[in-house]
Amino acid sequence: MKKWLVGLGLTGMVLFLGACGAASKADKSTNDSGSSVKEDKVITVASALDSAEKILKIANEEAEKEGYTIKMVRVNDNVQYNTLLNNKEVDANFSQHEPFMNDFNKAHDGNLVIAQKVYDAKVGFYSKDYKTIEELPEGGNVAVPNDASNQGRALAILDDKGLIKLKDGVGFNGTVKDIIDNPNQFEFVELDLLNLASAYNEEGMVLVYNYPTYLTKIGLTPADAIFLETPNDNHFAISVAAGEDNIDSEKINVLAKSIASEAVRKFLVEEEGVSLIPSF
Repeated sequence: MKKWLVGLGLTGMVLFLGACGAASKADKSTNDSGSSVKEDKVITVASALDSAEKILKIANEEAEKEGYTIKMVRVNDNVQYNTLLNNKEVDANFSQHEPFMNDFNKAHDGNLVIAQKVYDAKVGFYSKDYKTIEELPEGGNVAVPNDASNQGRALAILDDKGLIKLKDGVGFNGTVKDIIDNPNQFEFVELDLLNLASAYNEEGMVLVYNYPTYLTKIGLTPADAIFLETPNDNHFAISVAAGEDNIDSEKINVLAKSIASEAVRKFLVEEEGVSLIPSF
């Protein structure tokens, strides 16, 4: 009887020690305070673009090879993705070009930087009623973006096509106040990027500037434009942005590498070539 009890006691001790050994291994994933220090392998990326969703899905397959998962955080405007990143609520965003990001940094004391340029969108001007520059009437309305960087881009295109003349030296930084010659007597209507597409069908609107991303909802592509922008060396490339404090982190390095992969390039060329051009 005693031998049995001793044996039971030894068995219990072995089981206990085994449990302690397992607990010891588990403790490797906790810190001194007892909280979990499980490695974070999810890269969160905020965006408002349908194109970004498609690209991030392909990039995720590349990131998974290195043990990471890319998760898109969908937003519905052109402010929230920067606010989330500036507040460190996401790891990165993918929805804007560098001039737009720089304007945000100035206005909101931001510290955002470009991690990877991804694609150039084929932007230009569209008209419901006119097919060529020569047909454009005098005195019609022209819809342009109301934010500084995109308005400057739109006006630079009009200047390049000879439809207006901007003050010397303003380049991409012009505003409607910098127009010094307007031979067609256009009236400029300044709208948020998200509202430009709806202006296309408005009466009296002879020209509307826009991105292909926003034009899909009204059934247009860059092939329908009266004229498109002349390439400008990726100055307005839609890019992945990160915070200055994590730009060199492993997460951002994996994200940048995955999104500039050959698989993403192939998608841009073969599936989105009518609207987008790879910038890497």
